[in-house]
Amino acid sequence: MATSASLANWQGAKAPDHHRVLEGRYVRLEALDPARHGDDLWRQFQGPGSDTKLWDYMSYGPFPNRADFDAFLSKNAESADPLFYAVVDVATGEAQGELSYLRIAPAHGNIEIGHVAFGASMQRSVKSTEAVYLMAEEAFALGNRRLEWKCNNENDRSKRAAERFGFLFEGVFRQHMVVKGCNRDTAWYSILDGEWPKVRSAFVKWLADDNFDEHGRQKHSLSALREAH
Repeated sequence: MATSASLANWQGAKAPDHHRVLEGRYVRLEALDPARHGDDLWRQFQGPGSDTKLWDYMSYGPFPNRADFDAFLSKNAESADPLFYAVVDVATGEAQGELSYLRIAPAHGNIEIGHVAFGASMQRSVKSTEAVYLMAEEAFALGNRRLEWKCNNENDRSKRAAERFGFLFEGVFRQHMVVKGCNRDTAWYSILDGEWPKVRSAFVKWLADDNFDEHGRQKHSLSALREAH
């Protein structure tokens, strides 16, 4: 009979340090602060030109008024798990999105990226890719063995993003949740620590200046860079 692999020397992972700013070339991730980020995120999420589909698969939103939105941000900012970060555009200083770590389990080395809400100005851009890269890089630097991504199985946009970022599909938990009065089957994805070096290398090469032409178009996709590794 097969036995579980021994982890006799396992010391656990470290918990995220919310005071630590995750610095990238295009974005930085800092602890969500409604006073500092609220006006920007209100414009990004609910203002003219915002993504009308942003809240379709979230358990919250859209928000009919600013007071409800501010209460939502305050609740997020006070939470330790999920642990929320604002995504700030380095060039402009504007907060353009938020995301979080959640289901943080240092004793088991498991952590998840979730509650991903990127404003329209971040979507399908180098900024959104770098934000996820920074979260993944920090997760594994903390000693985690497993990084998770979960979404509604009907959320094709989130599933495509997970696969593009290098998460591997593990299966669907049927009738997993009830969200906004509807059934949610949940698709599960993960990256393991042993897989991260290859995935990381592709991120680094994709984010490099020489991967983009003079019009800002990518020369090589993330998936192609992983396959070439």
